[in-house]
Amino acid sequence: MEDAGPGTPPPAPPRERFSSTLLLAAVSATLGSTFQYGYNVSVLNTPHQVLKSFFNETYLERYGVPLDEPAMLLLWSCTVSMFPLGGLLGSLLVGPLTDRCGRKGALLINNIFAVVPALLMGVSGVARAYELIIVARVLLGICAGTGYNILPMYLGELAPQDLRGMLGTMTEISAIVGVLLAQILSLQAILGNATGWPVLLAVTGVPALLQLLSLPFFPESPRYTLIQKGDEEAARRALRRLRRGGDPEAELRGMRTEEQAERAAGPVSLRRLVAQRALRWQLVSVVTLMAGQQLSGINVMVYYTDTIFVSAGVDPTQSQYVTVGTGVVTLVMTIISAFTIERLGRRLLLLSGYSTCCCACLGLTLTLLFQSTVPELSYLAIICVLVYIMGHAIGPSPVPSVVRTELFLQSWRPAAFTVDGVVHWLTNFVVGLVFPSMQAGIGAYCFIIFAGLCALTASYIYMIVPETKGKSFVEINRIFAKRNGVEIPEEKGGVAGLGPHPPTTLTETAL
Repeated sequence: MEDAGPGTPPPAPPRERFSSTLLLAAVSATLGSTFQYGYNVSVLNTPHQVLKSFFNETYLERYGVPLDEPAMLLLWSCTVSMFPLGGLLGSLLVGPLTDRCGRKGALLINNIFAVVPALLMGVSGVARAYELIIVARVLLGICAGTGYNILPMYLGELAPQDLRGMLGTMTEISAIVGVLLAQILSLQAILGNATGWPVLLAVTGVPALLQLLSLPFFPESPRYTLIQKGDEEAARRALRRLRRGGDPEAELRGMRTEEQAERAAGPVSLRRLVAQRALRWQLVSVVTLMAGQQLSGINVMVYYTDTIFVSAGVDPTQSQYVTVGTGVVTLVMTIISAFTIERLGRRLLLLSGYSTCCCACLGLTLTLLFQSTVPELSYLAIICVLVYIMGHAIGPSPVPSVVRTELFLQSWRPAAFTVDGVVHWLTNFVVGLVFPSMQAGIGAYCFIIFAGLCALTASYIYMIVPETKGKSFVEINRIFAKRNGVEIPEEKGGVAGLGPHPPTTLTETAL
């Protein structure tokens, strides 16, 4: 057999398939992280009237007077918004935890912030203390904020290159499963009633215990083990467990190349990440993707779906079942996204998703404005909500978790995920706190604001964010190096081998 000519590209490696270890490790990792995020984002939606009654009764028992409407609105907005506030605090723990304890170790430690609040909420009814719920929501937010950022890092580093997109979408799939389970359990006929709500809130501790029992049996991220811990043999053993066939040595060589590129970039810190010209557009892109995901209005639909449906004319006793229907639609569309992301690419799913959400928000505004004149429009409002959810579930919800892992090399990810976590939870907190007052002030017109933000995010993605499908982390780094106006030393022949070498810095070109 003749050797290929110098201009002939090497044959493409065979496509990887999921091994049982890889799949089970991903399932175990999701239990205590993004599942918690989804469950606790949604769990207060359907039983909100039951919980408000508990707040009012407790206040009346203590002070002899009931809560007036403004005080109840403030207390409830505080209860809802404490979760994203805790998420903001949790995102600040990502860097220290993942660097010191590893990706898997950080996920295991994070379960403390799920088990403790589950106990607090479980006894809040008996203790007649709504303050326990508010404190527990902060702790659960810390759990979700930490897990929501560590999980995509862990999955992205476990996955082979051609399964990175599919495995990355499990971050969002597990969140949607959490949302759907919360919607089902919070039905009035199950736990969303005056006697069952403490159990409903305490269920969040069960997946945390399952993760504590299962995740220790699966390997740590091979990339973390090799690049940050320097243990090549442990990384090789992990790859052999995680891969069905394939060549672990080829992946190890790719990791060494990535390590070489990181050494060329110099030491890692949050301050250097923000100031580093070579990472400027990656950081701006991650901030835009995470802010756009929240400011597009998705959590408004999750937090206040029942309220929106009732205002659209749906019978309050039936709106809870329509809400469960939206959860099923979301799960189906996210699974479709998982199976198409490696074929259609990240950009197409993001652009089509944001365009759909923009149109749905405009349609929802019109139907809510004119449904008093044309009652039949209430059904069109429900369709608009479902179309919005379908659009968000196909792209803006799952894809950013994949892309934010791909835009940064190994050692920069904890610092980058701290920044995008802060942005994600800060915008989540603002939307959850402001939307009730905004809805009371401008009514249906608030959805025009969300439509505009969807359009702005789609425009940025179209102009700036490259397609990352099928590219290695180093290749993606090179694409952004050109956009940032820097040269990568190894591309100039500065380093030819794969062995250790003195740290160098990225050479900046003139503006």
